[in-house]
Amino acid sequence: MRSSFRKVVYVCVGLAALMAGGLAWLYRATQQAPEFYRQALAAPPPRQDQASEELIEQAATLANQAQREGRWDALFTAEQINGWLAVDLERNYADSLPPGVSEPRIHLTPEGATLACRWQDGRLSTVFSLTAEVYAAEPNVLGLRIESARAGQLPVPLDRVLEVVTQAAAELDWLIEWRQIDGDPTALITIPPPEGHDDSAIWIEALELRDGAVYLSGHTLPRDVLPTDTNGQPPASEGTPHGDGVYPAVVGERSESSNRQR
Repeated sequence: MRSSFRKVVYVCVGLAALMAGGLAWLYRATQQAPEFYRQALAAPPPRQDQASEELIEQAATLANQAQREGRWDALFTAEQINGWLAVDLERNYADSLPPGVSEPRIHLTPEGATLACRWQDGRLSTVFSLTAEVYAAEPNVLGLRIESARAGQLPVPLDRVLEVVTQAAAELDWLIEWRQIDGDPTALITIPPPEGHDDSAIWIEALELRDGAVYLSGHTLPRDVLPTDTNGQPPASEGTPHGDGVYPAVVGERSESSNRQR
């Protein structure tokens, strides 16, 4: 009798130890941050200030170029973007971040972009990261092919991610259309022209990710020389030119493959 009781106790203790170990592993997994994120947060404040100023100056130069008819281009480095996120965003636009989100940083490679941030929800604190292929699908149409989302090292279901992307586009008055490319949810986001450009049209024609940088180029031309639709936007091409084929649009709903974990 005592032997049976001891066996039951041993089993219960073993199960409790396994559960405790599993919970500890899950917690540690949620606390793991991408290496680029740790390095970006550790950047010296003077260098962050300088990088932020560089981005602001280059953005102002690009805005001035786009005011005039002709071709324009610009190259922004991940260091400059992260400097702006660390300094100017934190100082002047912190309220624009969603609740619980802080310290966003970005990593750029030719294969895609990874955005990471600190996320706090009640007692849960983790580093959330989103990896996506980013490209110009059409003039003034940004393609965002979402590849993975993680909390630390743990994959996150994409349902909530798609909702956040859709909500962010709606708040910016950007038209968003969801499609599927090889099972990956892909957002086609139409960027509206800036205000004050009634007589000219700004076309973002290229967005190229490089190792640690993003390159933008386009044209500003008289609106009457450009073929446009009834809304004054560049005409949409048939389907998406990025990927292995044309996929039916998914607007306001998601197929099963977009809900899978990565």
